[in-house]
Amino acid sequence: MITKILLAGSGGQGVLTVGNILGNAAMLENNYSTYLPAYGAAMRGGTANCTVCISDSEIASPVASSPDILVAFNQPSVLKFINRLEPGDQMIYNSSIIDTVPIRGDLEIFPVPGNEVAIELGNERSANMVIFGAFIKLTNTVKLETVFESIDILMGAKKKKLATESKKILQEGYDRFPFEIKE
Repeated sequence: MITKILLAGSGGQGVLTVGNILGNAAMLENNYSTYLPAYGAAMRGGTANCTVCISDSEIASPVASSPDILVAFNQPSVLKFINRLEPGDQMIYNSSIIDTVPIRGDLEIFPVPGNEVAIELGNERSANMVIFGAFIKLTNTVKLETVFESIDILMGAKKKKLATESKKILQEGYDRFPFEIKE
């Protein structure tokens, strides 16, 4: 079993943070994982994406030119990466800020209103955690409890308040998925 996930958005959206938490959670569950970040010169506002591969056996390469799952945090990421998906693959996208998704009848596509839910919960900057929670529920690649443990490890004691808030919002994204589609 190997699952290749491409997370993509712009700097400041927490794309790399989500990828790091996911890869670490996979290792905590005794899986093999790789985390390969890529970002432009301008961190906040520039492009950012990462590939996370999770497997029950050693991984030959962290590069996933053909991911199984695309998690798109912004419009340019959908347009840039959707054609890398093969028939039957999945895409989760932030429907709060992505209004155009190319029509492909051969994919499973899941809109997640990340910004709307994050605003409702009082922290718009946590849209990434709403989307991540939905991803965990949809894919079941790692357990939610393991993701919470990974957040605690990676954020440490100095960011305990942020870790607590992140886990709360992640849980909301998990609990609310699938979201009602508003017309």
